[in-house]
Amino acid sequence: MEIVAAGVSPTIGTAMVRMTIDYVGGLRCRAVHGPSKTELATDAPTDNRGRGESFSPTDLVATALATCLLTTMAMRAEDAGLSLDGATATVEKIMSAEPPRRIARLVVDVQLPLPRSADPEGRLEHAGRNCPVALSLAAELEQVITFRWKDEG
Repeated sequence: MEIVAAGVSPTIGTAMVRMTIDYVGGLRCRAVHGPSKTELATDAPTDNRGRGESFSPTDLVATALATCLLTTMAMRAEDAGLSLDGATATVEKIMSAEPPRRIARLVVDVQLPLPRSADPEGRLEHAGRNCPVALSLAAELEQVITFRWKDEG
């Protein structure tokens, strides 16, 4: 019989990072990353009553996908003795046309500084498509990810 401490699931684990968020008014929040104390602001987008002066919460979701994808690929590349220094990604967020308001599609375009021959078995692309953020998003959120290798233009 397994005994689990109150509030801790053996499949979920424990919280690793805590962020503190304050609503500061005007549809704006201030978030502080606990370990580093780095701050960022979010603002509602202009098409949803906001000023659009910073990332919206859904912009952060899109950004999280692209940065997680690149970071996870870079880890896999380092394990293989490769470098992804200079890799870039752009991400486009498309909101649903019908209620409820939600992200309907994320389109990520990844530019890689390596030729495709550097990853003949597709391990880097697999790592990117299966990064923690990609796996955490709802299945109905369409993720369109394109990889552009150095030799493929």
